[in-house]
Amino acid sequence: MATKIRLQRHGKKGKPFYYIVVADSRAPRDGRFITRLGSYNPNTNPATIDINFDQALNWVNSGAQPTDTCRAILSYKGVLYKKHLQGGVKKGALTEEQAEAKFAAWVEQKDGQISGKKDNLAATKADAKKAALAAEAKKKEDKAAAIAAKNTPPPAEEEVVAEENTEASAETEAPAESAE
Repeated sequence: MATKIRLQRHGKKGKPFYYIVVADSRAPRDGRFITRLGSYNPNTNPATIDINFDQALNWVNSGAQPTDTCRAILSYKGVLYKKHLQGGVKKGALTEEQAEAKFAAWVEQKDGQISGKKDNLAATKADAKKAALAAEAKKKEDKAAAIAAKNTPPPAEEEVVAEENTEASAETEAPAESAE
């Protein structure tokens, strides 16, 4: 029986959620399957992948063919790299300890990349939030200035009133000087 490692879609419209399953190649996409290896949620950033590593490695070594997307997922999680290293051990190119050391170094690097991406996304989100708060504060200040300008009398009226007061005071002073 030809087996495939493929995705089985679940979730509502526009929000897909997939199970990673091993199924007969003749079975329908969301139909009967042999075993479930894990899940894949592309809605999160980075995508959430939960997989039973040992069981997936066993199926890949048994000859189950992954689809293109499942091949990318298995590669991302290191299943295909582990299979590659096991092939090197069988051929005698590597010892078991060397293969385990290489795989551990690869996992360490991959975890660093993933945590770096998560940190970068969190920092970008925080920067965007700070920028939004600054823009909101500026907009609030502009509104407050506009309201204050609306509530104070225009400066032209103040000048006219001030000119009338100076003219009236000049007229009262002028007759007093002529009387002397």
